[in-house]
Amino acid sequence: MCGIVALFSRRDPISEAALLRATTSLHHRGPDGQRHWIAPDRHVALGHARLSIIDLTTGDQPIASEDERLHIVVNGEFYGYEAIQRELEQSGHRLRTRSDSEIALHLYEDLGAQCLHQLRGEFAFVLWDETNRTLFAARDRFGIKPLFYAVHAETIYFASEVKALFAAGIPARWDAESVYQSVEFGGHEVRTLYDGIHQVPPGHYLIATGNHVQLHRYWDFDYPRADHVSPHRSDADYAAEFRHALEEAVRIRLRADVPVGCYLSGGLDSCAVLGLAAKHHPEPIRAFTLTFDHADYDEEKEAREMATKAGADFYPIPIRQDDLADHFADAILQSETFCVNAHGVAKYLLSRAVRDAGYKVVLTGEGSDEILGGYVHFRRDILMYNREGQDPAVIATLLDDLSRLNPVSRGLMLPHGEVQPMHGVKRLLGFVPSWFEAFSARSSKMRSLLAREFRERFEKRESYHALLSGLDVRGQLAGRDALNQSLYLWSKSMLPNYILVMLGDRMEMAHSIEGRVPFLDHHVVEVLRSQPVSQKIRGMTEKFVLREAVRDVISDTVYRRQKHPFLSPPATLNPEKRLSAFVQDTLRGPILASIPYFDRKKVVGLLDSLITMDEAARVANDQVLMSLVSACVLHDRFHLAA
Repeated sequence: MCGIVALFSRRDPISEAALLRATTSLHHRGPDGQRHWIAPDRHVALGHARLSIIDLTTGDQPIASEDERLHIVVNGEFYGYEAIQRELEQSGHRLRTRSDSEIALHLYEDLGAQCLHQLRGEFAFVLWDETNRTLFAARDRFGIKPLFYAVHAETIYFASEVKALFAAGIPARWDAESVYQSVEFGGHEVRTLYDGIHQVPPGHYLIATGNHVQLHRYWDFDYPRADHVSPHRSDADYAAEFRHALEEAVRIRLRADVPVGCYLSGGLDSCAVLGLAAKHHPEPIRAFTLTFDHADYDEEKEAREMATKAGADFYPIPIRQDDLADHFADAILQSETFCVNAHGVAKYLLSRAVRDAGYKVVLTGEGSDEILGGYVHFRRDILMYNREGQDPAVIATLLDDLSRLNPVSRGLMLPHGEVQPMHGVKRLLGFVPSWFEAFSARSSKMRSLLAREFRERFEKRESYHALLSGLDVRGQLAGRDALNQSLYLWSKSMLPNYILVMLGDRMEMAHSIEGRVPFLDHHVVEVLRSQPVSQKIRGMTEKFVLREAVRDVISDTVYRRQKHPFLSPPATLNPEKRLSAFVQDTLRGPILASIPYFDRKKVVGLLDSLITMDEAARVANDQVLMSLVSACVLHDRFHLAA
């Protein structure tokens, strides 16, 4: 993994100083070396900050083609690259490196944009095509690797992180509409919180020429229609099919020229990855586990048991609420977005400990919930909207069971409080996904804290209109099972804009750690999408096919355990701890008062009322407070204008 920068000017020569500032700002993503290339006419430039994982000696970037008509910078990993290297050499290409990154250059040389269908992995790259005077930028299918862009003063800028665009000279300003939308849902496919700064959506590529900038989709989930009839197969057949795909995805992600470890919690996803990885690793694999000073959130016991079963080297990393307070601002600065829980800060500290232990690469379990329906709101959807052949009395009992979940799971994943009517969503989809309702309840709390003029400017706009208008509803959602529709919408918003940011790339790369995500291998996803929804959720059992597929490599405890979302203890439950004091001090201070989107008096009123709330209400409001504190950190650290 690395940090990349690219500039393409239609008018003035590119400033080398701006390129260097942007590349230097990504040093944390690539501490092993920084290089750049500027075209002879000084209208194109590429920068690269390298984290060396494959080909430690000759893998520097930017990389040029044999005739130097193509240049590329890559962030990420391509798997199965050795076979492609051999094919390229047999067809006459001369490779400058043994790096996996170079295959994208020559595949583009042969296939143009269609090269993306040959690439497997987590990636974002930018390529300059001198012959066609075209800048070609692409992002992996799920948005595992970030890629932002902005057009300013007749120049298009690309970078792995927003801070690099600011360093290059893009004005640092809030985008008011995006801030409001962030209150309602998990983020837009293209827009960001920052004015004029966009992201290349997952599964898309961008082409920039002297006159045009165009986005094109090259991959999507393509869930089958609900009326699609598949041949009858047994549960064992489905489990064997999924096991084969997932085990291969884990195995190929163990390839590196540096040590590879695993992130391990007490949950099914990371335990499955560790169990499969241990089968293909020549020696005990090191398993890194966060532990918390709050029993309800600590999974050390389950993780240690799993590590013992896998023969792994168990490496616990204790995290206290005071640690979360001390590093909250630094973690948010890396994420460049709002958080709803300090779990991202915990992942930030986990990555730091992994780096200090001498590791650069870890396998993680992210993405499983998004493809297998792991969250409780997905269970609610299948109970409410996939009822065919189910006993109504059983459904009623199971829905009642969901309502009895612990306050944290219920408060984060199910509606708590007022839910706004979403008639447009129901007309378009035929139902309202449970996670839309959960977010609506949270947004109602947040809207009550907004400045009056800001709220009135946007409040009449229909919820989720911006998100749904940017998606292929007819081609990807119409006629699909309700569960698959919910999964699709989550994977187009919360997955790339929050999960893979706050619990993935940004927290890992803050400390130069490459996270690899086997569940988001597109071969795994394409196998799973062809299986019926009953393989994802059966009654109250989520991720059914995964449990059966990996039963032999996980502990009995993990096999029988229900989903526990990875969360750190909410600050509102521990008012005597330093994290709570940090929240109180920040939101009562001058920074919040300087952001024109929030009503400081109402925020202080909420802070004063926390002591009177029950646990569920405090957990639900903790999400709101975390978002507000995040906004304060970003406003202050980036010196954002409104």
